[in-house]
Amino acid sequence: MAFSVLPSSPSIRSSISYPRSMVVSNKMSDNKINNVGEGFLSPPNKGIYKSQRSLQDLTVASVASRLPPPSVAEGHWHHSAWTSIRQERWEGELVVQGEIPLWLKGTYLRNGPGMWHIGDYNFRHLFDGYATLVKLHFEDGRLIAGHRQLESQAYQAAKKNQKICYREFSEVPKAENFLAYVGELASLFSGASLTDNANTGVVRLGDGRVVCLTETQKGSIVIDPETLETKGKFSYSDSLGGLIHSAHPIVTEEEFLTLLPDLVKPGYVVARMEKGSNERKVIGRVNCRGGPAPGWVHSFPVTQNYVVVPEMPLRYSAQNLLKAEPTPLYKFRWYPHNNAYMHVMCKATSKIVASVEVPLFVQFHFINAYEEKDEDGRVTAIIADCCEHNANTDILEKLRLNNLRSYNGEDVLPDARVGRFRIPFDGSPYGTLEAALDPNEHGRGMDMCTINPNYLGKKYRYAYACGAHRPCNFPNTITKIDFELKKAKNWYEEGTVPSEPFFVARPGAIEEDDGVVISVVSEKNGGAYALVLDGSTFQEIARAKFPYAIPYGLHGCWVPKN
Repeated sequence: MAFSVLPSSPSIRSSISYPRSMVVSNKMSDNKINNVGEGFLSPPNKGIYKSQRSLQDLTVASVASRLPPPSVAEGHWHHSAWTSIRQERWEGELVVQGEIPLWLKGTYLRNGPGMWHIGDYNFRHLFDGYATLVKLHFEDGRLIAGHRQLESQAYQAAKKNQKICYREFSEVPKAENFLAYVGELASLFSGASLTDNANTGVVRLGDGRVVCLTETQKGSIVIDPETLETKGKFSYSDSLGGLIHSAHPIVTEEEFLTLLPDLVKPGYVVARMEKGSNERKVIGRVNCRGGPAPGWVHSFPVTQNYVVVPEMPLRYSAQNLLKAEPTPLYKFRWYPHNNAYMHVMCKATSKIVASVEVPLFVQFHFINAYEEKDEDGRVTAIIADCCEHNANTDILEKLRLNNLRSYNGEDVLPDARVGRFRIPFDGSPYGTLEAALDPNEHGRGMDMCTINPNYLGKKYRYAYACGAHRPCNFPNTITKIDFELKKAKNWYEEGTVPSEPFFVARPGAIEEDDGVVISVVSEKNGGAYALVLDGSTFQEIARAKFPYAIPYGLHGCWVPKN
């Protein structure tokens, strides 16, 4: 079997039928958006498409159940981005303002932490929350939306016992006594106490299966993309072992590539899983060049012929993992004296063709990579782009929920940029890391980047990300980056927090940016809406308001309609 069945919560087993009512569509007039000129604009305070509208209350055709009042634990938090979802499940048709392109047929799925308390206990960090799946199904200009809690073992155990039962990003179950603590440590080494709370990403495999993922290998869970029902564990049928993997694999129609950090003999195993299989096969291994442990490898890039393995000085720490209370860097430690490296492995031969020292860096997400060639077609270097936080680990501390919820208008978001690595193939021991464009173009904030997936591993021009409109404490714009012109366009609406912008290409498109950009936007005082931007002009073409608050989410995928 590809997965084992997890029991679902009895409270959310009732089925929900699609509503039959027609969507209301109102074409937006030109004065709805403050369009400040043509082309790519800078600096960001001059290049922002800022919505000036006050939307009327919009309704939906149906809801799964009556919305409960906010709990005591969340009642004093006002921004929906950082407020726990108020019910386990909902589905209905949203009223669309504007026009959704008729060619847009399929489902956008978004995963992320959406419940940050259990009982009267409040979680500490953004990454701790139990996974909430959100879907936007587009068809014939209509939009069916919904959300559902992922029924992981960690979530079900927490509901049943009204306490944390597994190790989350910064949370550790409270041991009743010393013997219980010793037993919990034993469970840690076996992996039994690690969470399966798959709250980071969601991917569609080449065979159509949809899997939610997180840092732990056991946190790989299959869902139904239509109902969002939890179907069961995604069980890897190989014997590679290990407890963790990259939360962001590289997924195409033909393969699934991942990195498995080796905490015992510091290094990384590069593995590949073929379409329709659950068996990962080893491509090769990269040994670490510095530090007592591998660097955190939340994501990594690939080109058409190579896998790029980053070795960041923010490294896994066994000492921190063993502690009952979180350290400032949680399960990691910063080792700047051990340097930073980038390694390149050939997919076909498993050989390491380049291994270079680079300037210190801190990144969660790589954007894309491609091969730089000379006039004879020979590869001379790899270019790899990422959302880079200026080698500053403070970003992890800023993502504590108390910091996010206590924003008072000060500009406290640490600076970030599009970091561009150049990894030479000429035998040089050093690579370079520079900003791919002036960070002021996107407000010196940068994360959650996506691209046109047809350009994965290839030279590309555009990326879509979350930038910053200062002052702020979190990325709050949707930004289109043009690497050719080194300019950015920024969509911004005061008081909102948009999730990762996701690009969907128009069928038959020739231009790289011919498509739409989808995001779910959380509002300041309990609202949320789905947003659709034109990928080329970057103007808003449609939005649809949810009848309840949707918290901030992380990463998504697109499931085309068959």
